[in-house]
Amino acid sequence: MTPLDEALAGLDAARTPADLFGSDAAEAARRYRRLARAVHPDATGGRTHDAFTRLTALWRAYHGAGAATIIGGRHAYRLGGDPIGGDVAELYPARADGGERVLVKMPRDPRDGDLIEREATALRRLAARGERRHRAYVPHLVETFRHRDAATGARRRVDVLRELDGFHDLAAVRRAYPDGVDPRDAAWMWRRLLVALGSAHRAGVLHGAVLPEHVMIHPEKHGLVLVGWCHAVTDPGGRVPAMVDRHADLYPPEVPGRGAATPGTDLFMAARCMTVLMGDRAPGAMRAFARGCTLPAPHRRPSDAWRLLAEFDDLLERLYGPRRFRPFHLPETD
Repeated sequence: MTPLDEALAGLDAARTPADLFGSDAAEAARRYRRLARAVHPDATGGRTHDAFTRLTALWRAYHGAGAATIIGGRHAYRLGGDPIGGDVAELYPARADGGERVLVKMPRDPRDGDLIEREATALRRLAARGERRHRAYVPHLVETFRHRDAATGARRRVDVLRELDGFHDLAAVRRAYPDGVDPRDAAWMWRRLLVALGSAHRAGVLHGAVLPEHVMIHPEKHGLVLVGWCHAVTDPGGRVPAMVDRHADLYPPEVPGRGAATPGTDLFMAARCMTVLMGDRAPGAMRAFARGCTLPAPHRRPSDAWRLLAEFDDLLERLYGPRRFRPFHLPETD
């Protein structure tokens, strides 16, 4: 029996959260992560969406999060709606006591609190040092605090982020366009991603996990927000702390090799994201541009996002002429 078969069988047999997760909090978190990896729709081409939804519902019930209120340092947050499952944390839609719509980000395993704290550090630095005109490219951190889980007694680091409205990640865009996104549409997404990275790098922050699920776009407004800063690097010569295993092919060699991260680390991953998004539709000139961004040796890659953006704009003008707004539609996906 494969891990997926075992996971589906366990979900089918479970009648209560305890049937699936047991009573020990640490072991429950390990079981949840193992099951989530097995039945995540991205890992099965969307075939296990219902199983992942059931797993999420059982995990929420295990923590009693159905209609909970979490008390933060500045606000109380009323949770509501289904959580969004990430690789490290769950993001719970909530309303602050003042009515603001937010996402409460809690690690599934309390031991991953350092990654949540790492995100808060990065977002605070970006808010303090980043240019005002580029702040829309990163999430707004409302606050960060420690929360005691009433069900298990575990203490978790929590980040509260302002909710994004009308945004979709590049994984959803790729599912909507299985034959690849038109390169003329991918072009504005790539440009905005370079702006987001250029602004972050200028503020002394490397993202460390430029993956499809972390690049959010607004189709109608051509907006982009780079989320998922749990793997950010803010110290010179620092390393990316962890990898998302299912995206191992998107990382440059220095990440699994535990080498120092550089701006080229992010630019490598951005190029990989965009070439995957376009698939076979990418023209040869774009593929050659991406190859230059994904050279194995970090010192041979571009390291300045702003300079790379200027080169990309020159490439686009040669391919498609003067830049103009091109409406983008995201069809409904299952």
